[in-house]
Amino acid sequence: MRVRLIAVGSKMPKWVTEGYDEYAKRLPKDFSLELVEIPMSPRGKNTDIPKAIRKEGDSMLEAIPSGDKVIAMEVLGKEWSTDQLADQTEQWRMDGHNVSLLVGGPDGLDPRCTARADQVWSLSRLTLPHPMVRVILAEQIYRAWTLMNNHPYHR
Repeated sequence: MRVRLIAVGSKMPKWVTEGYDEYAKRLPKDFSLELVEIPMSPRGKNTDIPKAIRKEGDSMLEAIPSGDKVIAMEVLGKEWSTDQLADQTEQWRMDGHNVSLLVGGPDGLDPRCTARADQVWSLSRLTLPHPMVRVILAEQIYRAWTLMNNHPYHR
């Protein structure tokens, strides 16, 4: 199974890249985590924000492989406990689905991405910085894998 994290933004701070990479490299090849960075549309004081979000959405939708289960990361989505995430992940694997997780930029996710999603998941009702979400998602995907495989990481 492959989990593809499709996220708006590039040129992340070193701590984000290192944090994400640390958890991604712990996963086995048959349960990989892959990052697809979508360039953030330029923002300025005269930027048409809805147009910028649409452009990012176009790129995100194009990056979703055919047949993937699509999960939109939204603050108003359903919250899952770690055990529920492990159960969801096991179900995706049993169904034979790869997964694409969609993470918007600082102005949010294009509504078309949310509409395309099979599920809408929220890490928290708090608004989290989108770079930090990459690290949190990588750790939680790794944690779910450890639960599914009775690995001692999750205690």
